[in-house]
Amino acid sequence: MSTPHLYLSALAFSPVRSAISKQAMPKFRRLPIAVAGKQENWPTGLHCRGHTASVASVTFSPDSGQIVSGSEDKTIRVWDAHSGSQIGGPLEGHTDTVWSVAFSPDGGWIVSGSEDKTIRLWDAQTGSQIGTPFEGHTDTVGSVAFSPDSRWIVSGSNDNTIRLWDAHTGFQIGRSFEGHTDTVLSVAFSPDGRQIVSGSDDNTIRVWDAHTGFQIGRSFEGHTDTVWSVAFSPDGRQIVSGSDDNTIRVWDAHTGSQIGSPFEGHADSVHSVAFSPDGHTNGVVSVAFSPDGRWIVSGSDDKTIRVWDAHTGFQIGSPFEGHTDAVWSVAFSPDGSFSPDTSHSLCNDLKLYDGVDDWKNLVKVDFNGWIIGPEGRLLLWIQSYYHAFLYSPKNALVIPRGGVISV
Repeated sequence: MSTPHLYLSALAFSPVRSAISKQAMPKFRRLPIAVAGKQENWPTGLHCRGHTASVASVTFSPDSGQIVSGSEDKTIRVWDAHSGSQIGGPLEGHTDTVWSVAFSPDGGWIVSGSEDKTIRLWDAQTGSQIGTPFEGHTDTVGSVAFSPDSRWIVSGSNDNTIRLWDAHTGFQIGRSFEGHTDTVLSVAFSPDGRQIVSGSDDNTIRVWDAHTGFQIGRSFEGHTDTVWSVAFSPDGRQIVSGSDDNTIRVWDAHTGSQIGSPFEGHADSVHSVAFSPDGHTNGVVSVAFSPDGRWIVSGSDDKTIRVWDAHTGFQIGSPFEGHTDAVWSVAFSPDGSFSPDTSHSLCNDLKLYDGVDDWKNLVKVDFNGWIIGPEGRLLLWIQSYYHAFLYSPKNALVIPRGGVISV
């Protein structure tokens, strides 16, 4: 097997503080040593600087070419996802913190929710506000999201309600969705647009019929503290949540049953999730699924971002470190080219991470245990019992994070 040789040939140039350098260099003391020019750490990615206060929300455009961010400086800014440069001037109009931003699925609009109790719609190309603010909430609007067809906007608020809006007219559709007993911190549409999921300060997750506004089934209970972030899996069958109880949980979207054990590891609140589970040492604030549903990314008060295998619950690789304060929002790019694609923290900037090295072009380990080579060739099958060991740090010389190997 020639794989170790391929890694050893570049080992001398790996950053001094990287996991592979720390684990491998002591074992191969006769290797050449780079005496100058070595980095301390792997590059953490792109920085998008411009906001003058904490960044509260970030998301990618549908084509992965742009990033939009909302901030405590009351502005919204659009960034080039490849260069980190700001595109145009700030989008101004809100009179208080912008807590949530989202692109419409067709890429034409940006919606924002604010502490000024309003929702605003913006032209993504010109940055101009479209129409008048959407008014109706009686407290901070902390979360907004578009329906898959871009026709509707859902909002969650500190007034404990969820509201549905016509994106074209700005009028509220039907009655408010009521049931949560505390602040609604996160809302999201199901992939087919028929359901809405919400997470709340009342420690529960609820699923709603988008057309009637009625709750579907019972509340999802299990978290022992505030639920900061919720998201549907791409196939709509699962829901992932992140909480102040420092855990990430995956739920069956139809039955409300928790799937497996909580993902644990963050050392503080998990504020953002986007499909993957454990490792943070503080509350989990944001979560999100990858576009193909295989991974979950999470951001936490412990200043780290982590990527998880959505099927096994194992953390993939080491935490992404670099932020100097809580990570409040994470997202995958729609094309999957960036893994935890954007993160924002309370340190007024955004970072862009290329999390897993060129997944599409390297050899991969699929979930049935096959090692798949270029053009889908099956190279080797591994029994399911040994799958967990593929992610062990002891295998860092052979298989890096994500189960990706070079042969």
